[in-house]
Amino acid sequence: MSSSSTGANPVIEARKLSKCYQLYHHPKDRLKQFLWRGKRKYYRELWALRDIDFSVSDGEVVGIVGNNGSGKSTLLQLVSGTLTPTSGEISVNGRIAALLELGAGFNPEFTGRENVLMNAAIMGLSQTEIIERFESIVDFSGIRDFIDQPVKTYSSGMYIRLAFSVAINVDPDILVIDEALSVGDGAFARKSFDRIMQFRKAGKTILFCSHSIYQVAALCDRAIWLDKGEIAMIGSSSDVTTQYGQTLLDADSHIKKNEHTAATSAQHISNKGSARITDIQASVDGTSGTLLHATSQKSTLTVVVQFEFDPELPTPSLVITFSTMDGLGISSTSSYHDNIDLTHYFNENKKIEVIFPSIPLLKGNYTLSVYLGCENAIHCYDSALNVIELKIEQESTEQGFVMLPHYWKE
Repeated sequence: MSSSSTGANPVIEARKLSKCYQLYHHPKDRLKQFLWRGKRKYYRELWALRDIDFSVSDGEVVGIVGNNGSGKSTLLQLVSGTLTPTSGEISVNGRIAALLELGAGFNPEFTGRENVLMNAAIMGLSQTEIIERFESIVDFSGIRDFIDQPVKTYSSGMYIRLAFSVAINVDPDILVIDEALSVGDGAFARKSFDRIMQFRKAGKTILFCSHSIYQVAALCDRAIWLDKGEIAMIGSSSDVTTQYGQTLLDADSHIKKNEHTAATSAQHISNKGSARITDIQASVDGTSGTLLHATSQKSTLTVVVQFEFDPELPTPSLVITFSTMDGLGISSTSSYHDNIDLTHYFNENKKIEVIFPSIPLLKGNYTLSVYLGCENAIHCYDSALNVIELKIEQESTEQGFVMLPHYWKE
C-alpha cells in the first residue's frame, strides 16, 4: 500500500529507514568485538526496523499501532533524534516535543528548577523563551512547592508531571506521543489530554503511538501498522485499526477479566479531574446477573450503569461494547455518537439505563464491557472489562454473529 501522505508539504519523511541493535551474550564480548575490529562477530543482530518508507504532512495526525516488539518505540525515537538509523534516512522539519520516556533526561541530583532549565534548553528553547515560559511550566506541573528540591526526592507522579509539563510547553511544530494521554492522576491526566487536544485543534503535526485502537481511530487522520519491524499497512485510521484489530485474537491480546463488579466497585471519587464507574447491573427480560441467557431476536437486554465524576468536569460519555469470548469486537454503542447528553439522566436518578430490544446477536457466548469516557468519548476515565457474560440461543438457523436489519423486495 502506498506510504505517501495526504498533503504536499511533508514535515517528517523516512526513506528506507532501518535500525539494527547488536545484542551481546556476555559483557566481555563487547571488548572482543572491539579488539577484533569486525573480523569476527560476537553479537547477534536484532532488526527493530527494516526499510521503512513513510511521510507525514504538516498538520496531519498520524497514529502508529502494532504489537510489542513491532518497532513502534524505535521509530518514535528515530523521529525524535534520540536514536540514529543503521541505514536509510529520516528528515524532520520543525521543532519537536517528544513525550516518550518522560523524565528520561532528568538528572536526579538536580532540583526541579535546574532540570526544567536544562531540558527546555535541550529541546531548543532560547534562554529568553525559557524565562518567559518557566512559570507556565511550573504552574502546569502543579508541584511549585517542590520545584527547588532534588528530583530524586520526587514521587513518580511528581516526576512525570514535571517532565510532561516541560515537553508540552515548548510550543512544538511536531508533537510525538508514546502512550502519554493518561499520565499522572485523574486531574493531571485530564489536563494533559486537553492540552494535547489543543495542539490537534491548532493544526499541529502529531505522531501518536498507542495500544488503544479506539483512541487511534478517534484522534488520527491516518495510521501506520508496524509488524516485526516492517510496515504492514498505511491508510486511513479506521481502515488500519480495523485490519489490525483482526490480528489481536491470540492469547496475549485477550482482555483480562476486570474485578470491577457491583459488589466491589462502589467507590467515591478521590481525585479531582476524574470519574469512576460505581455500579453496573444487567438483566435479560427482568432476570439480573453477571451470566445472562437470552434468545436471539426476542429477548431484551437492559444495562444500568452508575458513575460519579468531578462536578467541575463536563458530563462524561458512556460506551458499551460486545465481544466474542476470544476478544473479537462485535458491536459498540456510545452516548457521544448517539448524540445523547447524559447530564439530565445523571441529575435525575444518578444512573444511566441502556436498552437493547430484540437483541440481534446470533447464537454464541459474548462478553459486555463498559467504558466511561470524556465528553467526546476519546479520553477514558474508567472501564469495566468483560463484566457481563451473555449466552445467546436462537430458534432459527442463521449463521454469524448478528442478524442485520433487512427486507425483501419484489
